[in-house]
Amino acid sequence: RLESRIQETISTMIVTREIKHHGLSPFVSVSEVTLSRDKAYATVWVTTFEDEQTLQQSVEALQHAAGFIQKRLGVLLKTRNTPKLRFKADTSLKEAQAMHELIDSLHVNDEQ
Repeated sequence: RLESRIQETISTMIVTREIKHHGLSPFVSVSEVTLSRDKAYATVWVTTFEDEQTLQQSVEALQHAAGFIQKRLGVLLKTRNTPKLRFKADTSLKEAQAMHELIDSLHVNDEQ
């Protein structure tokens, strides 16, 4: 429940450009948030349909702004303790696309 609230809040902050950092792409989205058992840490997985370099720059930009984002989360979510944020690149979209292309190439080879 808290994970989805964090995901929604950070996504809104990205879309509304509340997070102002030159390296942050507006096409980045939060794909998943996982909390540690004690809720002291949150790993925020981000993805984009853009290239790998843009994704890495956006992850670095978000990590650089993590203190600001954490403070805003505390205010918006009205929680006593706000988890420390760690941002990571979610490459599962790219991996799924590569797997799909591989399967398609196998089907083409079977038909020949």
